[in-house]
Amino acid sequence: MSDYLTRKRICVLPGDGIGIEVMEAALPVLKALNLPFDLEFGDIGWECWKREGNTVPDETWEKINQCDATLLGAITSKPLAETEAELPPHLQGQNRRYVSPVIQLRQNLDLYANVRPVTDITGENRFRFVVIRENTEGLYAGLDYGRIPDQFLPLLQEREALGAPWRREGQEDATISVRLQTRSGLERIFEYAFDYASRHGFDRVTFVDKPMVLRHSSAFTRGVFESVAKGYPGIEGVIENVDAVALWMVQRPERFSVVVAENMFGDILSDLGAGVMGGLGFAPSGNFGKLGAYFEPVHGSAPAHAGLNKANPSAMFMTIALMLEHLGYPQEAQYVTAAVSRVARSSVRTYDMGGSHSTAQVGEAIIGECVSMAALNWAQPCVPTSPLGATHAQAL
Repeated sequence: MSDYLTRKRICVLPGDGIGIEVMEAALPVLKALNLPFDLEFGDIGWECWKREGNTVPDETWEKINQCDATLLGAITSKPLAETEAELPPHLQGQNRRYVSPVIQLRQNLDLYANVRPVTDITGENRFRFVVIRENTEGLYAGLDYGRIPDQFLPLLQEREALGAPWRREGQEDATISVRLQTRSGLERIFEYAFDYASRHGFDRVTFVDKPMVLRHSSAFTRGVFESVAKGYPGIEGVIENVDAVALWMVQRPERFSVVVAENMFGDILSDLGAGVMGGLGFAPSGNFGKLGAYFEPVHGSAPAHAGLNKANPSAMFMTIALMLEHLGYPQEAQYVTAAVSRVARSSVRTYDMGGSHSTAQVGEAIIGECVSMAALNWAQPCVPTSPLGATHAQAL
């Protein structure tokens, strides 16, 4: 096969804040491992909004659509009033709507599955699980209102008759958000979760919800979950309360394998998982669907730390490992995740790990470990710190 056919095109979007710094520190690992990738750089995020009132320029969409995967550094989002105030004067007062570029990527590309592995960076193999978050529906579906729309009044009046406390409020003194979940959306995220468990050697999928409070919607989702679970007889499907899962995730993370949840619950639990892992400085994520995939560290743009060269680049390295696995390079992904673990256990640490090394210094140390392992054609039977899963590692 020709080199042209085997090469992969990666759309690189550094974005805002520390996203630029961690991208600069981690991206050289692709060249160091001699991977056949061509990089296409694009603009995205807050600076694009300030410049042209658009967080994802048309040229960026073109590059995303032409590439095999997208690697995002971080983006900044701000409250409604600030988004308008920071537009150029000639674009103000035109009712331009700020839409998070992350939400645009997920919805426009229909990337419905957000995958966040949680692994034991210490190398002691105490836990290994993954949080799979539905990306396009739930409480983040966009049905969020700053007042009560007219069409909701009949529903509220019905509740008022039962003595609901908001009966004293008017439309302008209350807000409403809707948790939208569809059968097709639930089926595909549950199928993705069970398929992920099957591919990665897990024997349980835990669906997280609040069935004792959200009784009707939870009954609906339970029916869909149990129906999908029947198609995977070798994998146990269980349903647990989100608050109980949050407790046990901290106290006994080894209990979990694959955790799947609607958008908001998944968002909260995945950040909790990052804390169990050692902090947002180590937490990667991948977003998958039928129209492609994009990958980003979980930590966000952290504007207060931007330009200080102090952010932990480990999450970006772990994110690159997820991308490498997706593109068919599991061995190189092992090198990256194992290198992150080795450096995390060394004296080379950024401030969040109690050290004083810079973003660039930690990045160089991780790349050095990767190169050393590649030179030795290193592999180990099971890599507990890898998001690839035990079955993939054993096959290498």
